[in-house]
Amino acid sequence: MEGTSGAAITARAWQPSPVEWLPHRLLTALAQHRMATTAQLHAMLRPEVARQTISTPLNALRDKGLVDYVVLPRSQRTRAWYLTADGARITRDHPALRGRPPYPITSATAASLKTPHTLTVVRTHLAFAADARERGDEHGPLDWTPEVSHSIGENTRLTADAVLHYTLTSTEQRTKLRAFIEVDRTTMSSERLAAKLIEYARLWSYEPQPAGRQHARKPAGSSPLWLRWYPLFPRILFVLTGAPRPSLEHRIGDLQAMTAQHPHVAALARYVPLAAAHLHDLEQRGPTHAVWTPLAGGEPRPWTDL
Repeated sequence: MEGTSGAAITARAWQPSPVEWLPHRLLTALAQHRMATTAQLHAMLRPEVARQTISTPLNALRDKGLVDYVVLPRSQRTRAWYLTADGARITRDHPALRGRPPYPITSATAASLKTPHTLTVVRTHLAFAADARERGDEHGPLDWTPEVSHSIGENTRLTADAVLHYTLTSTEQRTKLRAFIEVDRTTMSSERLAAKLIEYARLWSYEPQPAGRQHARKPAGSSPLWLRWYPLFPRILFVLTGAPRPSLEHRIGDLQAMTAQHPHVAALARYVPLAAAHLHDLEQRGPTHAVWTPLAGGEPRPWTDL
């Protein structure tokens, strides 16, 4: 086949079929979440079965050149899996991933650089997913979209660590909830973290102007850009980890101060629920317990009650 590499032929020849459901789901999960450990993929896809059920097809996918892994330092050889370039290529057109921007991690070097933050974002997703399973709500692997980017004007963009889609279920009704997720591992200053709220306030109010009309009056019936994707502006949830509890509480205090003192963030907070929680509390107690501190003030509460 002239002009086609051997690797490309291999990738194109191996396409998931109905009888290879779990390998298909593993590839889709890694395309969606960028990277995950064996234990995380087990909790995400098949928590009710032995972990070997996940390990065997992962190793088979590696033999086919579609996935690879890095070994986490000081972890008893824990493997963090990611798609190779060939794996990213064949998942690009999966129906479940259509429209997702391609941010694959396709080399060991890139994987090592992104590992700590990416795996912490996956941990946050798994806390919501485990809580949803226990409650009978709906929140699966594809209901968590990492690295969602939106324009906020002036050639700048806001990139959320993830957008969460969650469906509360009851005998009476189904309630769909959405949230922007910001995962803070205390690797940036508290001031920079709090400044993320200003970016969200800009997204909330941003109405793009037609070319050549930047200084013209807003046209009648204009609306914020975010309405193209969300029927309601998503909640904004900060998840903190990586430091002792007192240090994390200080950072939550700084987020509350920004909410109270910045006029645009204060305006946002009147319409959009803003809250912060410790990742440890989400994992130990669950997101629908009273572990979220509202940034506009008030007692801790479940994120669903903000």
